[in-house]
Amino acid sequence: MNHNGSVAAPARRARGIVLLSSMLLGLAGLLFVMRRALFMAAPRCVAGQWHGCLDTFNGVVLVTLATVPLAVLLAWALARRRRAAGVAGAWRRSLAEVGMVHGTVPFVWLTMMPGAEPGVAPARVSLVPLRDLVVMGPLGIVGNLLVFASLGFFAPVRWAALASVPRVLALGAGCSVLVETAQYVLRLDRVSSVDDVLVNAAGAVLAGVASRRWWRGREERTPSDRDRPVLTPAA
Repeated sequence: MNHNGSVAAPARRARGIVLLSSMLLGLAGLLFVMRRALFMAAPRCVAGQWHGCLDTFNGVVLVTLATVPLAVLLAWALARRRRAAGVAGAWRRSLAEVGMVHGTVPFVWLTMMPGAEPGVAPARVSLVPLRDLVVMGPLGIVGNLLVFASLGFFAPVRWAALASVPRVLALGAGCSVLVETAQYVLRLDRVSSVDDVLVNAAGAVLAGVASRRWWRGREERTPSDRDRPVLTPAA
């Protein structure tokens, strides 16, 4: 009788519960820290006003948090469909896919918002490391850390090929370079800064390290690899 399968199923279920609980605790902590800022943006967002809601950091974060139940419902529907089809790791895949999209798109949206004179002001580039970091301010640094944090957290959970810190770093930096290049090419009256790339990549790595215990590569080792004894040299 194979006891590995009967033991692995509860273990996977427990890991899924821990992952979901961690996400909910993180969400609750974010709500507590940003409660005042979110309350300031709430009236405009509820009224459906563009200015003051979807073009501000507070407003976009509020809308993102408000749509979390919808994202969870979508993940549940995807997981249920995959489980019916016999797909392994249905919940993990579904949560990772929905989580990385839901947590990344709003912040990329913010970075692509035009400045005061889009198409008129000349494109600007800042290639001196750490020069712009001192003028970002706490809110700017936190915002840049969050841009690709969801991608760094969920991508290695979803794809084993990304389950390493250097690859998560490369993913975050590459995506950030694409965004900064788009800002320059589209002349959005924003500064394409190397510091944005550095902080975006750092946010992806920190989030990736936080999800390391759930990385797909670790969970997909064969039973023989997990149970193989460690050989020690003879005395």
